[in-house]
Amino acid sequence: MKNLSQEETKRICDKVLSLTKADQCEVNLTGSRKGNIRYARNAVSTAGLIEDTQLIVSVGFGKKQGIATINELDDKSLEKAVRRAEDLARLAPENPEYMPTPSKQEYKASETFFQKTADIDPEFRAQVAAYSIENSKKNKLVAAGFFSDSSSFTAIANSNGVFGYQRDTGLDFTVTVRTEDGRGSGWAKRSVGDARLFDAREASNVAIEKALKSVEAKALEPGRYTVILEPAATSDLLAYMFNGFDARQADEGRSFLSKKGGGNRMGEKLFDEQVNVWTDPWDKNVAVLPWDNGTMLAREHQDLIKDGKINALNYSMYWAKKQGKRAVGAPGNIIMAGTNKSTEELIANTKKGVLVTRTWYIRMVDPQSVLLTGLTRDGTFYIENGKIKHPIKNFRFNESPVTMLNNIDELGKPEILSGDESEYQLLIPAMRVRDFNFTSLSDAV
Repeated sequence: MKNLSQEETKRICDKVLSLTKADQCEVNLTGSRKGNIRYARNAVSTAGLIEDTQLIVSVGFGKKQGIATINELDDKSLEKAVRRAEDLARLAPENPEYMPTPSKQEYKASETFFQKTADIDPEFRAQVAAYSIENSKKNKLVAAGFFSDSSSFTAIANSNGVFGYQRDTGLDFTVTVRTEDGRGSGWAKRSVGDARLFDAREASNVAIEKALKSVEAKALEPGRYTVILEPAATSDLLAYMFNGFDARQADEGRSFLSKKGGGNRMGEKLFDEQVNVWTDPWDKNVAVLPWDNGTMLAREHQDLIKDGKINALNYSMYWAKKQGKRAVGAPGNIIMAGTNKSTEELIANTKKGVLVTRTWYIRMVDPQSVLLTGLTRDGTFYIENGKIKHPIKNFRFNESPVTMLNNIDELGKPEILSGDESEYQLLIPAMRVRDFNFTSLSDAV
């Protein structure tokens, strides 16, 4: 697929807007080229390339809305999509919360496109798999992994003069390495926009080392421990909490940010003073589109948590109008301040504790407190006197990230990750926390 240029997408969007007879119209035009390779049991199992283009037309008559989606961009298809959206809008019931399309927005471009990533080809993908497979075989280990890369464009426009266009790239890599007898397991994940920052050999070697070190795991009594959570483990837990930074949920009593008796907890200190979290679409490490695709509103730099205090919440257009607030684009990334300390330095400063590589199978127990339950896996170790003493069996935990961020001893260096339960790009540090609640043992590796 040829990525359409700004001029080409503008022509298509203008054509769609000129065809509609509705009160208002929004157009979202995207295209992508996604490559992937998957391997298991030290052999490549699948590889592929997916190319797609999609145009979404949304029209409104008063508070009645209709949406149509197509993947053909000739004039006849464009008109057919517009008429379909209009027909659906006329048939639809009125939406009492329907909001007019936003007025013209100013979008400051962010650096989301990298040519090195866009140039990834089948040979590059094959080499990624080869590093894991060859090094695992040398160590009598078994590797499984998945690598994917993408190059895409997005264009948005509406009947009030809004237009935005931007290209972006990204890659994701996960690898699990196990001993042949299945008693040891290691894992690593990397997510970046610029392929120059990705080292497949380094990521695979991390998983290999953990697999070798996690054999002969010993049982440790469940209880509350000082825990070092690597960034992957931290991000999957915090993602659930960040999804709750919605003003309406808080105001209606449906989140941990709801105030007893009504309203939200804006301005209250809920976390340790070391906790500082913000969103910034122009951050050089986790840049995202400068607009929110759902609303077309421009994104802004926002301090969500400042010195442990709740500093900002996300307001939808409807809820902002109802509450007399200003709506901005919903965050596309979440960044948490850390330090330059490596995980090894956090370990060296720990008298007794547990190192957690990652968490998985996480489920929400109580949305009001963000109480989560889940399991550790792929490398859990006991720390004593600043050193990893031996591997330990995995635990089930019952813990809230809200509590966790009140028990921080020390923060490490942030890493780029995408939380499994989050729509955000995340830049999250490793952290050492007190009194992490392990409730039972798990025999899974």
